[in-house]
Amino acid sequence: MTVAALYVDPTGPYADIPGVDPWDAQRDARKYAGPHPVVAHPPCGPWGRYAHKSHEDPSVAVQAVRQVQQWGGVLEHPADSKLWKACGLPRPGHSDQLGYTIAVRQIDWGHRAEKPTWLYIVGAPLLPPIPPPVAAPEPPAPYRSGRQPRGVLETLSKRQRRLTPPAFAEWLVSLASTCRR
Repeated sequence: MTVAALYVDPTGPYADIPGVDPWDAQRDARKYAGPHPVVAHPPCGPWGRYAHKSHEDPSVAVQAVRQVQQWGGVLEHPADSKLWKACGLPRPGHSDQLGYTIAVRQIDWGHRAEKPTWLYIVGAPLLPPIPPPVAAPEPPAPYRSGRQPRGVLETLSKRQRRLTPPAFAEWLVSLASTCRR
């Protein structure tokens, strides 16, 4: 089964997973028109707690929601993303007419930070096994300025924060491959 990975980094883990058709900015994932289920990673900047600093187009994430709803699959975004309210998506533990939302932590798949994440899933009869929880890392030491970082995620580089752990990418592809619309 082919799965389309939308809005992904061309150097990220999706390029190495068999059966994945990766769509990055150059290919313009907004134009994906099926027919395969998708794993969508739209930009989170306009929808998170630092939205006021984002220069990304918020309509991209709205388009990703439509693509998941049309073709089946999974949309990944940070926990508490404002995209859920804007698109009327169900909060974790709830469902709508098309799909349901669950909350996961990317640390359980090998990310260096806890990285709480919401997944909106359309068309999946069952979830692949979720790995057992990993203990959250110790809080980081204060910066030289004396300001305390909010968590480990703040201490990572932009690329380290953004990239999907390979094991999580494989799990998302496995999940999307079971989705039918």
